[in-house]
Amino acid sequence: MVIENKSVMVLGGWGLVGSAVCRRLMEEKPKRIILTSLTEKEAKSACRKMQKEYPNAGKNFFIPWWGNIFVRNELKDISREQILSDPKTRKLFLDDILNKLTPAALKQSALYQLLDTYKPDIVIDCINSATAIAYQDLFQSSRDVVKHFDGNNFTALKESVERLLCTQYIPQLIRHVQTLYNSMNMTKTKVYVKIGTSGTGGMGLNIPYTHSEEKPSRVLLSKSAVAGAHTLLLFLMGRTPDGPITKEIKPAGAIGWKKISYGEIIKRGKPIELFQCSVEDGIPLRGTFKIKMNDVRAKSTNKNLHSVFIDTGENGIFSRGEFEAIATPGQMEFVTPEEIAEAVVFEIKGGNTGHDIINALDNATLSPTYRAGFMFQGALEKMKMLEKEHDIQSVAFEMLGPPRLSKLLYESYLLKIIYGSINNVLKTSAKKISREITALIKQNEKIRSEIISIGIPILLPDGKTLLRAKEVKIPAFRGENELPITPKAIEDWAHSGWVDLRIKNMEMWKKRFKNILRETQKITKGETSSRNFRTPEYWSNFGDIDSGKIVGWIFTEEEKGKRMKS
Repeated sequence: MVIENKSVMVLGGWGLVGSAVCRRLMEEKPKRIILTSLTEKEAKSACRKMQKEYPNAGKNFFIPWWGNIFVRNELKDISREQILSDPKTRKLFLDDILNKLTPAALKQSALYQLLDTYKPDIVIDCINSATAIAYQDLFQSSRDVVKHFDGNNFTALKESVERLLCTQYIPQLIRHVQTLYNSMNMTKTKVYVKIGTSGTGGMGLNIPYTHSEEKPSRVLLSKSAVAGAHTLLLFLMGRTPDGPITKEIKPAGAIGWKKISYGEIIKRGKPIELFQCSVEDGIPLRGTFKIKMNDVRAKSTNKNLHSVFIDTGENGIFSRGEFEAIATPGQMEFVTPEEIAEAVVFEIKGGNTGHDIINALDNATLSPTYRAGFMFQGALEKMKMLEKEHDIQSVAFEMLGPPRLSKLLYESYLLKIIYGSINNVLKTSAKKISREITALIKQNEKIRSEIISIGIPILLPDGKTLLRAKEVKIPAFRGENELPITPKAIEDWAHSGWVDLRIKNMEMWKKRFKNILRETQKITKGETSSRNFRTPEYWSNFGDIDSGKIVGWIFTEEEKGKRMKS
């Protein structure tokens, strides 16, 4: 289809991919672009930014629209929690996803009214629908219902059951696709392109990234399941006579990036507040463990966390260590939004990129690319330069998950501070390493504060004392704020998300470094072919400790989390 002089709607146009799509569309001279986002601020901000970049486009060329496209129009500007907390709006939502889609029900939906107002020729859907639906967490809603089974509070049970019904993934997904198809059919939309997801960044069931959950995370797998169900529903929509031409581009890697900078670290719209917990204020590990603890002895420093970061759009901001760990070969790796946008426009114009999953479900993923791999090192160098400029190390922010990633990044960083290189660690006894890192933690308030402030506690060598802030990532909150402290629980928690200063953990680090060294020793001397990737040169001849590379190796080899296909 020729894009020139056509009306194009970009759902999720404020985001990383949506913005790249808008820029690529401008080369094709469309008539106008309707740019949508969840909030008014995002939609208007995106339009202002595009207008500034393309001042000759015309005053009303970029049109903002905002709201939740998965609900009826009267609820589009209300948060999901507000909808579910009010019995009246909760009933409206339940009616919309469980009852028959009548013409009246269709016309009161936000999505229909949006399409009917602007009647776009082309719709490009950059909303991460699978995340929006699956991260409502069906499992937690189910646990809430079970918790109320044995109680006498009927009102609480009724509400929890209604919330569970509102969280069921498939009814929501089916209603969305039904609404989308009928709305586009009625408004004569010609082409629909979905930017989908694999749910795991292209990785398999061995994916090491979770959100304090079991591995693999059921919530994460729900995202993949919803994404797969969504794809098949779109596949059916594409086979429906008189419907719009339907395509889906499904990236199979992390998507990045928006910018690289230094500044305040924002998480869920709020800065990360820095807390301080002295060694003397460590919490004895006995009795029960409180995941959230308001009376913790850690005190606010009245400062917020500042560091070097890379902004990956909707996925949040990552530290250099986090970015390097997930993007390193053998992990998620990544693809740029510009490449996605290029594929979208090429498909709309009738080209065959080989990445339309509707036509080729088995071979359509947009895998990590040479361009992204080439730019990867440049991004790291830019972050390193900013680290040097601001005299700071960008280690971990605990936004990516799992907490084990942050734990490992900080443990390797502590080793780097004291010993500088893998070789020096290997020359030092585990007992001495434990003692010297503990001394560093006691003396360096800044490092201690940053670690506990992102939700990663520090377990002292006695295995009985913990340095922590008000909240911790591990153990994860599952509806119970107090958990029994047992030797096994301590081992599990320390493994999953506590910086562990015990001797046996230092022995584990020495073992890791020996295995890395052993791996390179298997390479035939003088071998320079492409056969070997992690050569001594890759490890800087063991004269350095690069946290991102080290943790990437741990996830690949120890955690068996290597991606099978690139």
